[in-house]
Parts: sequence; structure tokens; C-alpha cells
Amino acid sequence: MEDLLLDIRYALRALRKSPAFTLVATLTLMLGIGANVLVFGIVNAVLLHPLDVSDPQNLYQLRLKPWTSFKLLTTSYPAYEDLRRRNTTFSGMAGFDGFAEATLRWGNTVKSVNGYAVTGNYFDLLGVQPEVGRFIHEADEHGPNSAPYLVLSNNLWRSAFNADPGVVGTTVRIDRDPYTVIGVAPAQFHGTEKFDRPDYWIPFVNWGQQRLQDRTSISVTVLGRLKSGVTPQQAAENLSAIAAQLTKEYPQTDTGMPLRLVRPGLFADDGDVIRGFLYSVTGLALLVLVAACANLASLFAARASDRIRELALRVALGASHWRLVRQLMTEAMVVSLIGGAAGLVTASLLLGGLNRWDSPYGRLAVNVDARVYFVALTLTLISALFFGIVPARQAWQSSPLQAMKSGPVDSMPLRRFASRDLLLATQIAVCMLLVMASLVAVRGMVRMLHAPLGFQPQGVMLAETDLSLVEPGGDVPLEKKKAMIEAVRNIPGVAAAGTVNRVPFNGGLRGVPVFQPGTTEFTLNNSVLAPYVFTISPGYLEAAGTRLLGGRDFSWQDTTQMPYVAMVNETFARKMWGDISAIGQRFIVRGHLTEVVGVVEDGKYHNMQEPQQPVAYLSLSQNEQNQMIFVARSQRTQNEMAATLERTLNRLEPDARIKVQSWLEVLGGLNALFPARAATIALCVMGLLASMLAVTGIFGMAAYNVSRRMKELGIRVALGARTKHVMSAAVGRPIVLLVVGSLLGLLLCVFASRLLGQIVYQANPRDPVVIGGAVLTMALLGIAASAIPALRALAVDPSKLLREE
Repeated sequence: MEDLLLDIRYALRALRKSPAFTLVATLTLMLGIGANVLVFGIVNAVLLHPLDVSDPQNLYQLRLKPWTSFKLLTTSYPAYEDLRRRNTTFSGMAGFDGFAEATLRWGNTVKSVNGYAVTGNYFDLLGVQPEVGRFIHEADEHGPNSAPYLVLSNNLWRSAFNADPGVVGTTVRIDRDPYTVIGVAPAQFHGTEKFDRPDYWIPFVNWGQQRLQDRTSISVTVLGRLKSGVTPQQAAENLSAIAAQLTKEYPQTDTGMPLRLVRPGLFADDGDVIRGFLYSVTGLALLVLVAACANLASLFAARASDRIRELALRVALGASHWRLVRQLMTEAMVVSLIGGAAGLVTASLLLGGLNRWDSPYGRLAVNVDARVYFVALTLTLISALFFGIVPARQAWQSSPLQAMKSGPVDSMPLRRFASRDLLLATQIAVCMLLVMASLVAVRGMVRMLHAPLGFQPQGVMLAETDLSLVEPGGDVPLEKKKAMIEAVRNIPGVAAAGTVNRVPFNGGLRGVPVFQPGTTEFTLNNSVLAPYVFTISPGYLEAAGTRLLGGRDFSWQDTTQMPYVAMVNETFARKMWGDISAIGQRFIVRGHLTEVVGVVEDGKYHNMQEPQQPVAYLSLSQNEQNQMIFVARSQRTQNEMAATLERTLNRLEPDARIKVQSWLEVLGGLNALFPARAATIALCVMGLLASMLAVTGIFGMAAYNVSRRMKELGIRVALGARTKHVMSAAVGRPIVLLVVGSLLGLLLCVFASRLLGQIVYQANPRDPVVIGGAVLTMALLGIAASAIPALRALAVDPSKLLREE
């Protein structure tokens, strides 16, 4: 122990004598270890930390067998009741609707909130205990509108009610309906989705009476716990058999699609995308650490070469080779611990910032726990071994007698392949790989931004409202809708305005079955197509910037007393009628024989990766639709237009809940641009870190090479060597290694196409622009890193060197 303390004191003293070296080494490790700790902290919170419920390993979510993106819901409430009643493999089954947005009113306060409508056994199934009061139970439910009870989230309880326990028993209003607060959830409970933060929970029986009977309303996400000894495969087969039987009993509504089980927490099937993204970023972060360690190994090796006489003198005075190796490894460990600590602190600060960030996925609780500390320590120790073993090997193989005679020498002849060459080539290859990956991500982002969406979101504001919540009986007269649209259109600066029931990229889209004219049995097996269906008003196409390719737009004369009309997109027309003109063709949708009066361009509706989907547009004047999104195109500034639009609609309907945002903000959300933007930022940061490490590595080798060969360079200049020969001798080896490492990195990136495909939209490492950009970047990095050593070599003064000798 005493020898170890002496080694540590000596290491600290040696590092204090080389402040520049110590600073560079510490910063290098801070970047490498900090990046990995940051990524692991997110992986730990998203993938490794279990849900805060009882026995999370036995909790499953039901999904339809086909893979579907984002939080598409499982089934209808009547079908959920059938599955729950008839299954033989689950000990318990509960459901929730995660889209219960509402306006919360109490006293003089009004607040927009997002909540869950849950079945009565939801909390009992999850095994959660309330912090205050009690939870909703199955015994509270006695039919529709029988349980006007509300459970507050811990966050809403603290932010809106000042953590007052006396709030239990208070009556508040959710939209128009009164609810009694009966309890508060514990702080660590946020439901079964890690990114969701519901503000409240209410009973499903009080959330829209129509949903309780409507088998076409796909509004329930189903959770369940398996009986002891039952496998997920057996449970899925049992549920699929029930679904097939329900198809026979309800052929007009139930699809009979097989079911499967997935783990809850990551928006079901989107968990595959999230896991692939995080694991891929983890791999790239480890490459950054490898580059950092290779950089430090080169620096430590060069430093050991300069200290070879000192080390030889210690051997001559009786120190063993093992003692020298231990001393050098101690120095590496001290540097690694300092850099690791700095990286851990930096990563902890960034993870704390993530806790306060509301991403489009929601807010994630990221904590620096024992697992994160362990990974940080492990990476620190492994890094020290990785870059400390190179100078230790040099010291072990060195000849004390030769060192005492010649002074600082390289452990290997100049023209032979040295370990430092391998380290620098590895570092450059990793840098090239990450630079190419970042350029691939940028190109993918550019492609996504220029992909045809089927609408033009620039300069468009959206105002979402549900008029049924403020109208007696929930029915909104068509004339009132027309008046509101006209009021929006008359706002100064508005070029076009209309409404749509749901904008693309906002989730929740499902196909609606359509039938051929003459169909008498409207079973799902008889449907010919299942397009997405949007209900729009006249003027929507112009406001959205969607091109009408043929036929006409809707008009207010298309009433229920007139033949029902529709517009379809190109894919719908092609799949239904092939090369025949769609104008004038008919089909049956939602029980009405409908004539096609227009064809519009194709677009993207659910996410950017989906293939072309069939879409039908129905007229607002012929279809009841109280949930509307006003679409207003204007040249005015976003903030000015948002305030004016909200003020205009509030003047017409003061009690309506209105949510105003730009269409570009919606596109920046979950299903549209956010994943690509996050991938681009992550890869660009990795590429930047790798570039910084490559510059320091090339500069370090070039500068060391020049300083070690100054006498030789002076003799060359004195003998009349040309500039190019001096340059070649000074920085030739780093440049050769730059070329070799860059070629290796380029090949690695091409082979890593599948990995990049997990992160980047339409990843294509073979893109000539990407390859050209990466080659140019590496060339510029090489020039920047070699410039100072090259200039120093060119400025050598032979007479001065000879005088010094």
C-alpha cells in the first residue's frame, strides 16, 4: 500500500510538471467517457429501468399481430370486455385510453390537461398504492356515467393544488362534467408508458358513453397479467382464437386479426425502433471512446519515449522493469480517474437537463443511479488499461544501456511499423466512420425535408377544438361551423382556411373499410379497401397546399340532401380502378353510396417510412364531425397569427378548449421529423467529437515526429533538400496514416449500412455526396492538424541546430 501511495504521489507530480499534456489527456477522456455515460444514462432509464408497478416482468400489453408504429390502440371497449371475460390464460386484464385530453376547471382556474380513461381494475392490476386518498376500483362502476371520480397525478397535485391533502373530496370539472377528486398517485407512478405523463385518471365508463357500446371505436389499450405457468405464446394463441370467434359473431365490425403480447413502456411496437436507435448510438459512442483511448495511447507512448533516459536511470539505480510498468500504469490510471470523474460530472449535468426537457415523446425521468456510476467506473478502468499498456510495453522492452548512451529514442526504427501507427490509423478510421455517419444522417434529414408530404406546412397555423363539449346535446349545427370557418378566413392576412378532423403525422389513424356498389353484407371480409379517411371542409385543400389533380373540390352545396361525394388520392384511385378515371366512380363508405368528384395528390399520413397509402376525403357538410382542426394559411408571423386565431375562435365560442400551434411544430413531433432530427444531432455530435480527437492525434504524431527529427531535418536542409522532401520527412507518415485510416473507415461505414439504417432515414453510405464530403472533411482535418508541425519543419535553421549540438 505504501508503494502504491508513493506511485500515486509521483504520478501526480509528473502530471503537474506537464500541464498541457495533462489537460489534453483529461479533456480527451472527459469527452469519451462523458459521451458514453450520457448515452448509457438514457439507455438505463429507457430500456433497463423497470416500470414502477408491482411485478413488472409479468405485465404485458396486447397488440394486433401486424407491426404498427406509435401508440395505435388495441381494440374497442366491447371487444376488450369479451377478451377479458372469455380468456383462460390471464389472471387479470385492464384497459385504458391514453388520449383523454380535456379542460380542468376548479374555482376560477382553467387548465388544459392530458389524462387516461381507465377501467375500474386498472390500479388494482398494476398493484400501485395511492399517496393520498384512494384509487378507482371496479366496485365503483355500475354502468355508463356511474363513477364521476378523479385521481390526480402527483405532478398536477403539486403544481395546481399546492400538494394540499384536502383536495380529496373536492369537486372539479373535466370539460362540462363534474368529478370528485378521490386520490393522488405516488410521485414515481406515471402509468405504463415511460414517456407519458398523464395529469389524471378517470373511469372509462364516464369517458364518452358511445365508446362503451361501439365496436368500431378502437380506443382501448389492453394490459394483462399471465396466470402462473402460462407463456406469452400460449396467451396469444388463446386471445387470437377468441378474436376469430368474435369475427363470426360481429362480422361487420371485428377483424379477427391475430393478437400477440409485447412489453409495455415504449409505445408498444415503437419500442423496436427506440431500442434499435439507442443500441446503435451506444455502439457509436463506444467508438468515440476507442478513438479517445487510441489518441491517449499515442500521447503516452510518445511521452514514454521522451522519458526513456529517466526510466533507464531508475533501472540502473535498482528499480525493476515491473516497478516501471506499475508506475506508468499508475499514471495512466490517475489520468483516467480524473478524466472519468470530469466526464461523469458533465454527463450528470446533461442528464439533469434531459429531466427538464419536454421532448415530443414526452418527459423521461433520467437518474444517475448506482448502475450509471458502475458503468462510468468500469469505462474509466478499462480505458486506463487500454492506453496505459502501450507505454508500459515500451518500458518493459527498452534497453537501459542503449537509452543511457543515446538518450530519448523511439522503441522501433522509423521505417518499421510502430504501435503508434496502428493506434493513429485506428483513430482515423473511427473518425472517418463517424464523419460519414453524420453526413449520412444530414443527407437523410435533407431527403426527409424535401420528401413530398402531400401538403405544404410552411405558413400554416392549426387550431384544434371539440365543439361537442360546449354545445347542448353535443350536436353542433352546420351553420355554426361555417360561420367559424368564415371568421377565420376573414382574419386579415389569411389567404385560405378550412377544417379537417385530423392532420397527418398525429397518430391514431386506422383504415376504414369501403365496399363496392351493390354490396349487401357489410362484413370486413367483403371490403375491397381500407383507406385512411379524413373529413374536410371546402377550402381545406387550398389551406393545406394539397394539389387537386382532377375533378372539383367540395362545396357547401354538398349537403345530406344531395348525393354523397368524396375525393380520393392517387393510390386509392389506382388500387380501386386501375387506369380507369376515378371521377364519377362510386363506392360505399360508412353506409353511404359515395361518388368520387376529385382526385388529389398522394402524401405521407402516419410516418415518413410508410408506403403510399390509400386515402379518402369526405365532406364536412355531409358527415357529422364535432372535433375539428382549423387550418389557416397566412403570411403573418407565427406568434401574431396564433394569438389572432385563438382570439377569433374564443370570441365565437368562449367555452371551447382551443389548442393553437403551427403545422411545422406538429411535424417536429413524434411521427414526423423528431426521430430524424434526433438521429442527425446525435451522429453530428459523435462526428464532431471524433474529428476533434483525430485532429489532436494527427497533430500529436506530426509534432512529435518533427521534434524528434529536428537534427535530421536540419542536415537535410543543409545538404540542399527540396521543400517537398522536407515535408515528406516531417509529416509524411501521419498523412499516409490519414489516407489508410480514412479508406478503412470508409469501408467500415459501407459495411455498417444496416446499423445506420436503425438510426437514419433512408441511410445510404454509398451516396457520392456523402463520400465526397467525408473525404474533403478528412483532408481538411489532416491539413489543419499537420500545418503547424510542417511550418516548424520548413523553418528549421541548420546553423542554429549545429551550434546547439
